[in-house]
Amino acid sequence: NVKAQHVIRVLARVTVLASGGAGNVYAATTNPSVATGDGIAMVYRAMGRVANMEFAQFHPTSLYDPGVRPAFLITEALRGAGAILITAFDQVPFMHKYDPRKDLAPRDIVARAIDHEMKTSGTDFVYLDARHIDRNKLLSHFPNIYQRCLSKGIDITKDLIPVRPAQHYACGGVVIDQNGRTSIGQLFACGEVSCSGLHGANRLASNSLLEGIVYANSIFQAIVSEWKTHDFQEGIPEWDEKGVGHTEEWVLIAHNFQEIQNLMTNYVGIVRSNLRLERAERRINLIFEETEDFYRKTIVSPELCELRNIITCAYLTVKCAKLRKESRGLHYTTDFPEKMDRAFDTTL
Repeated sequence: NVKAQHVIRVLARVTVLASGGAGNVYAATTNPSVATGDGIAMVYRAMGRVANMEFAQFHPTSLYDPGVRPAFLITEALRGAGAILITAFDQVPFMHKYDPRKDLAPRDIVARAIDHEMKTSGTDFVYLDARHIDRNKLLSHFPNIYQRCLSKGIDITKDLIPVRPAQHYACGGVVIDQNGRTSIGQLFACGEVSCSGLHGANRLASNSLLEGIVYANSIFQAIVSEWKTHDFQEGIPEWDEKGVGHTEEWVLIAHNFQEIQNLMTNYVGIVRSNLRLERAERRINLIFEETEDFYRKTIVSPELCELRNIITCAYLTVKCAKLRKESRGLHYTTDFPEKMDRAFDTTL
C-alpha cells in the first residue's frame, strides 16, 4: 500500500509472475520505467532458478534524447526502406566495415558496430540518414517517427536523426518448463520475466508476443486443472516494520540507481571483457551492501524495492556473463570472441 507505506500480505493457492523484463538496469532502454526486474529478483531471492541473464538484446537505433525514458524506438524498417547509418563527426557510412549486409545486418551486429563507432569517436550517438528517401514514402510509412522527431526539432525528410542503441529485451529470466512452471512450487511465470528457452541467445522480432500468448494459455490450462489441489501456504508472517523509520535521504536511492545504470552500460553492455565484468562486479557488491543496510533501517517504498531489484538483476547478468567463456548471440566478449561448438544455459 504505497499511500499508507505499508506492506500487505496476500496469500494464494497459485501465483503467476508476469512482471516484465529488467531494461532499467541500463542507462538507455525502450522499456517502461516499471521494468526493473522485480519478478526475476524475487525468484532469485526465494532460491528459484534463473538463467541466461547475459543475453540482453539492444535495439540498435533509439532516438538520442538525453534524459528521456523510455527511449523512443526508430524501427529497423526505416533502414529497410533505405536509410543508412553514418558517423557523427564526418558523416560517412560505416556499416560496410562490419558486415557485407551493411545497414541490413542483424540487430546485434548493427548494435555492436554503432557501439564501436561511438566509443572510438567519443560521441554519444551516430546519425541515421533518411533524407534521400521519397518524402511521401516517409510520411505515409513512418508517421509516428516523423511526428516524434518533428516534436524534437528534427524533420527526418531534411535532417539527420541522432540514434544510439538501447536495451530492448531480456532473453534470460526465471526458468520455466513447457507449462510455465518455475522451480518454486505453485509459482508460474510468463512473458519477459521468464526464460522458456524459446528465444535462445538472440530473440527474433515479435516472437515474444507469440510466446506470451502461448504460455499464458498453457498456464491457464494447468491452473484450471490443479488449483483446487493446492492449499494456502501456512506460516508466512505479516510484514515486520519494527526498528525502521522514515528518511530524508532519498537522493541516495536516485544516485545508486543511476550508478548501476551507468556501470552496466559501460562495463556489461553490448561489448564486454573479463576486466570490465570484474570491475562491474566489485562496484555492484559495494552498492548492494550500502542498499541492504539502508533497506534494513528504512520504511519500504517502491523506489527502494526497485533499486534492490535492479541491483540483483545487474549482479545476475554479470554472474551469467562470467560463466559464458564464449561469444554467442547477444553476449559478446573480447576475451572469448568465438562461439563454442556446444550450446549451454548459464543457470544460477
